[in-house]
Parts: sequence; structure tokens; C-alpha cells
Amino acid sequence: MFERILIANRGEIALRVIRASREMGVGSVAVYSEADTDSPHLEEADERVCIGPAKSAESYLNMEAIIQAAEQTDCCAVHPGYGFLAENALFAELCEQAKMTFIGPPAGATRAMGDKASARETMRQAGLPVIPGSRGTLPDSEAGLKLAEEIGFPVLLKATAGGGGRGMRRVDSAGEFAARYDEAALEAEKAFGNPGLYLEKYIIDGRHIEFQVMADAFGNVVHLFERECSAQRRHQKLVEESPSPVMTPDLRRDLGEKLCEALRTVGYRNAGTVEFFRDSQGHIYFMEVNARLQVEHPVTEQITGRDLVAEQIRVAANEPLLFEQDDIEMQGHSIECRINAEDPFDDFKPSPGQVTEFVPPADIPGVKVRVDSHVRPGYRIPVYYDSLIAKLIVWGPDRDAAREGMVNALEGFKVDGVKTTIPIHLKIMKDADFAAGNYDTGFVGRLLGELNDEK
Repeated sequence: MFERILIANRGEIALRVIRASREMGVGSVAVYSEADTDSPHLEEADERVCIGPAKSAESYLNMEAIIQAAEQTDCCAVHPGYGFLAENALFAELCEQAKMTFIGPPAGATRAMGDKASARETMRQAGLPVIPGSRGTLPDSEAGLKLAEEIGFPVLLKATAGGGGRGMRRVDSAGEFAARYDEAALEAEKAFGNPGLYLEKYIIDGRHIEFQVMADAFGNVVHLFERECSAQRRHQKLVEESPSPVMTPDLRRDLGEKLCEALRTVGYRNAGTVEFFRDSQGHIYFMEVNARLQVEHPVTEQITGRDLVAEQIRVAANEPLLFEQDDIEMQGHSIECRINAEDPFDDFKPSPGQVTEFVPPADIPGVKVRVDSHVRPGYRIPVYYDSLIAKLIVWGPDRDAAREGMVNALEGFKVDGVKTTIPIHLKIMKDADFAAGNYDTGFVGRLLGELNDEK
């Protein structure tokens, strides 16, 4: 096992990794930008190193600075969290060259799966249906437009190296294609250092379903069931739950077996998420693989009882998985709400500033409440990074109990000084369609439209 690891990230995920490391007896080093000097998560690390100015490109995306910080603190490994460098194959290679273990998929598997266009082809060959689209990265805007006209509008342009809704644009007509292409490529270049795009047919009002996987260096690949992530705004998730209300046991087993075999063939290792899209007729298509830990991993942990971050560290230390597929059992239902510092009634405008009150919900009878956050009263949310300030996770013996428990937890969660998404989460949880499990990726937009009509 490692003696000390460096966490190449910030905020709640950095704190999550620090705490998992401590429980395993592994030391931790936190890096931070000048904007994060006073971030509370730094207090729990064994050591801390400043890696640059506030801008991500000069700190959390600065590979050389991160490697140097790891070397000067004698770290054996680097955990990238999610976002920033988590799916960067070059960074994984640089860690290995510096004789440090990258706690994530090996560079080759990251390139095969983290490159969204390449992953589509791998999964297609494994027998999984894929959404109609490009067979690789688009060479230019003209080629993309020609393919879009063949497939038929609307289409979706997506960053081949990205995630989190960045570098993504819906295109409804030929006349707007060039402008949307340039916008997506520029955003992808800024966010991921790679302007490459691929194209998919845009499925209107479908459902976003993803499978959590873990794999070790000995050929063992296991899935830990699926998550439903259809409650989104601007292609970014707001609510996740597990299991999905529309997944059947037969489909879960069939998809799980095929995706595990596909990942085994490319030598995948560590945590990953395989994402699917289900259309209104019930057909399900492979979308992409996120070759990293996901923001929403806690809902999977709650229904399986498995610590995914600890398992990541064990696998990276060349230990076999502690479980096989038959060992994974689904217990109850879990829902996660992403609490962002945003105004949901002003087009989710970011709301940075000082948090004057931060009181997580108390225990609720009949359910389990978990809060993953690095925030406390007095903390000032920087303007430079993602607006996520907390993840509220509720587990219940069934979906109704988890949803009702989430309503109580949201009502008991007090955050002042900044606007948050708590009000829209309450609207979602209380909505009749969500309560019935009858919702899709257009649901939040329709709900916001109804609320605006009421004003």
C-alpha cells in the first residue's frame, strides 16, 4: 500500500479522498491555488502545497507544478479526483515517468475510453448499440455538417476529451452548424486542452442511465449497477438516483455483462462509468465512458455498501478487487442532489461569495442522510471554479422513502450568504412525475418553464 498520495483536485472531492486515505492509513498531500488558500479541506490533509494562481490553467491543470509538488513531498501516487486532469492520458503518463502511480485507468485505456469517439467504436464492436453519429473525431466543421445532414437534425456536438456538459452544443439546423461547432471547439479547448469534437444524433427527451464499474490489474471487471441521471440542466446533472426506475433485471444483466467484457478487452483498470441514453420507445444506446470517478458515486456506495474511493486506491496499489460480480447486492434506494451556488430562477447564474450559514440536515428517522462538502460558515466561494458546494445523499429502503427523506433533508439544509439550488431540488422531489419515476432529460426545463409561467 502507498505511504502517501497527492490529491490533484480541490473542494469536496479532495476532502473525500483525504478522508478515505486516512481510514486506510495512507498519508495525504493537498495542492491548492491562491484562490483556495483558505479552503477548509486543506486542514485535514497531512501536508499542503500551493501550485499557482487562481486560474485553473495555471494551477489545477498545471501538470508540471502538480508533479513537482508530488516529488517534493515524497508521494507514491496521485489521485486526480474528477474533472481537471482526471481523464488526461498525458498526465497519467507523466506520473508514471516520475515513478508515481496514477490512481485511475492506465494511459492506454484512458485514451481508448476517455476519447469519447474511440469509446463509441469499442463498445459498438462489443455488441452494444450506439447512437447514430461519427465514427471518430470530426476533422472539421464541413465534415460535421455533411454528416449532420445525412443523419438529420437535431444533432449534438460533443467534446471528445470532455464531460460535465462542457464543449457540447445542440444544433437544430444547417444554418447554425458552423457557429455552434466553433463555440463547442473553443470551449473544449479551454476546458480540456483538446478542441476535438464528435457528433451524435440528438435524442429528444430521453433518459440518461449510467453503470458504475471497477476493474483491477488481474482481469477482474465488475459493475455496481446503474444510476439514473436524467434530471439535468444544460446537460449537467442536478439529481442522480440508484437504481433507475425504468431498468429491468434482464436489461441490467445484459448491459452489465457486455460492458464489462468490452472494458476487459481494452485492459481497463480502476473506476469508470459507462453512460447510456434511453429513448422514449425504450431503446437504449451507449453514449460514452467516463474514465474516472463520478461526482455521483455516493449513490452507488449507499446501495452497495462499497467504498469506491478506497477501492480505487487498493486497485492502484496493485491489489485485486475485494469483491466479485456475485458479491454485489442492491440494498434499498439512494438519491443525490447536487447543491450548487447558483440561482435556479435566474438561468442558474453562479452565486459566488461568502457563506454566512451552513447547517446540514439533522438525522431523519427511517433513512440515512449523508453530506459530502468542504464548506462551512465563513467560507468564500471562488469565482474561478465549478459551483458545486455540497452533495446531499439520502438512502431509504425503497424509492418513496428515499424521495420523502430527501424532501425532509432539503428542508432542513440551511445555507445563507449565497443562492443555491436547494429550492429547485425541492420542486423536483415534490413533482408528481418525478415521484412516479416518469421523467427525462427535458424534465427540469419543463418544470422551470411552468414555474416561470406562474410568476
